[in-house]
Amino acid sequence: MPLTKPQREVILCDKRFRVMIAGRRFGKTFMCIQEMAKFSRFPNQRVWYVSPSYRQSKTICWDMLKQQMIKHRWVQKINEADLSIVLRNNSVITLKGADNEQSLRGVGLNFVVMDEFQDIKPSAWYEVIRPTLSDTLGHALFTGTPKGFNFAYDLYSKQDPEWQSFKYTTIEGEQVSQEEIEQAKNDLDERTFQQEYLATFVNYAGIIYYNFDRNKHIINDYERVSKTIHIGMDFNISPMVCVLAEQVKNDLIIYDEIQLWSSNTSEMIDEIKNRYQGHRIVVFPDPASRQRKTSAGGMTDLSLLRNAGFEVKARSQHPLVRDRINAVNSKLKNANNVSSLFITKSCKNLIKSLERQIYKEGTSVPDKDSGFDHFNDALGYMVEYMFPLRREFKPSEPTRWS
Repeated sequence: MPLTKPQREVILCDKRFRVMIAGRRFGKTFMCIQEMAKFSRFPNQRVWYVSPSYRQSKTICWDMLKQQMIKHRWVQKINEADLSIVLRNNSVITLKGADNEQSLRGVGLNFVVMDEFQDIKPSAWYEVIRPTLSDTLGHALFTGTPKGFNFAYDLYSKQDPEWQSFKYTTIEGEQVSQEEIEQAKNDLDERTFQQEYLATFVNYAGIIYYNFDRNKHIINDYERVSKTIHIGMDFNISPMVCVLAEQVKNDLIIYDEIQLWSSNTSEMIDEIKNRYQGHRIVVFPDPASRQRKTSAGGMTDLSLLRNAGFEVKARSQHPLVRDRINAVNSKLKNANNVSSLFITKSCKNLIKSLERQIYKEGTSVPDKDSGFDHFNDALGYMVEYMFPLRREFKPSEPTRWS
């Protein structure tokens, strides 16, 4: 089976770390096997293929890998139990699953393929696999399909002389006919088609803030006009965060963000005052600030903010989570396609959070495990208070019975 032109472009690239984003049925697995064979042709090499799960690695790659190695008469021993092949030159190719990170520790690798890496936790790469390449100066190949602006997008966008990125559509893979592509257009919604067949980074289907678009809502910089600073604040020990904004008529411009680790409300107050001394500060905190106490004197967070000279505007109780989310989405784009929430590009944590926080699969419950909720909550407390969604309805006339 010959390589296509795009596959050859990736294989011939001599960069140490390569990232290939491609549409479905591009021929990624065959290319990955070719690369594993290329690196294992030298004696005593350790080569791994890693996918999101052990079962997935076996399903995707094992049979094809065995077939290719046997075909070329490279095999010394095949171990079906641990999915490994010892070659005649004592190199070893092993299939692994990223769902068991502990099994990935402790060995030096010469080459690793991370397939479907958009579904692999970043920690598996940064904390476990990346260190295994250090003493050997090993190489890595990442292959996958877009899934929102997540870990895969970060690596694809990486600017580093040792890294090279590639992106190909399904049709460029030459494995799927144009007729099938046209049929897929009829069968799939636009976002899914762009992601799965055109290899385009678009908002993931389960994304919470689906109206956020970096092409529309991110501005390069902003020069403040007013002396009033509006601050949305979320209370946590690690991290404690806030977003700072200016209101211009109906528009809200977020121009700064603060994130403090292992901190408290008093330290956040000091940081705000150091950055913006002499300004009128209006804070929209988590309503839990009415009860939450972080000071040694037992003062509530709300009283600490007020004693610091800040104006505090907080609901007497938490607004519904869906109301906060809907309020932010409405400012990003209302039913008339008008955007009135903008963010400077320096607010990287807020931008990443809006792009990446998703609902737990099959539910309408926001996922808080990823840590993207803190900045979104801070923004939501402010937006929901300043621009609440109005529910206008006429109460029904009471029915009178005679």
